[in-house]
Amino acid sequence: MQNQTNLDKLNDKVSQILQNYNTLKEENKNFRIEVVTLKAENEAKDFEIEKLTEANVMKDLEIEEIVEKIESILG
Repeated sequence: MQNQTNLDKLNDKVSQILQNYNTLKEENKNFRIEVVTLKAENEAKDFEIEKLTEANVMKDLEIEEIVEKIESILG
């Protein structure tokens, strides 16, 4: 009878371990999906920052040209 009780305990522990394993496996899958999503969002933001930086450089050049024109008019 004692052996059966120990076997039941062992079976319960193995079941708990399997349940934990499956929970962690699902959590890991969700984290991987989140990492992929965040990487894609990060790439999109990097692209947007690059585009805005380029636009800012172009605006700075326009401002410099305007200042040069004003200076040439004023002598």
